[in-house]
Amino acid sequence: MGLSLAMWEPQMPRLSRDVRVIRYDHRGHGRSPVPPGPYQLRDLGRDLLNLLDSLELDRVSFCGISLGGMVGLWLAAHEPARLDRLVVCCTASRMLHPEDYATRAATVRRDGMPSVAEAVLARWFTSSFMSSQPETVDGIRRLLVSTPAEGYAATCEALAEMDQQEDLQRIGAPTLVIAAEQDQATPPEQSQEMAERIPRARLAIIPSASHLASIEQPEAVTHKILEHLR
Repeated sequence: MGLSLAMWEPQMPRLSRDVRVIRYDHRGHGRSPVPPGPYQLRDLGRDLLNLLDSLELDRVSFCGISLGGMVGLWLAAHEPARLDRLVVCCTASRMLHPEDYATRAATVRRDGMPSVAEAVLARWFTSSFMSSQPETVDGIRRLLVSTPAEGYAATCEALAEMDQQEDLQRIGAPTLVIAAEQDQATPPEQSQEMAERIPRARLAIIPSASHLASIEQPEAVTHKILEHLR
């Protein structure tokens, strides 16, 4: 949430050698349209189904981090015939403090994206990564503050009301749950619980990473994705 398909750039060279990769921007993000909010998670899930239909893709493997992982859980539970394998990274079936996201939506609508940027970045990366990789962090900051405020706020509202706990037991696709050791936004304990609820799910924990593990530890995350897809 708050980024674009560009966040997967570190994975592209390796993934695209083995599989056909399609990246997309959620509604309200990147170059996708920004319909007025509030949004619900099923709206984002149906956007994905419309994309797959337009590309004439009957069945895919899906990988998502954070918000993308939440959409992946929805797809697996509600449209199982469309899914081969699932990877969800640093995500949750419900938020620990949903009221925080409703508050953030109001803040962004009132004061714009820069008003939340630094607090969000501090939860996305470990302090050591922020000090050692300032150019990478600055690139992510630029993506974040360029996200349309209404798109971000409306998506915050979707997370505030999301609860997919009861849907997890319906997921039949082989699922890999990736957690980051130092994730503050979706702590690894949440991933452990989710992996226990999803039939046949496996859990992998990425050390020395926070919420954006795919950027902070790209090689480790890419390896886990490919290992599961194979």
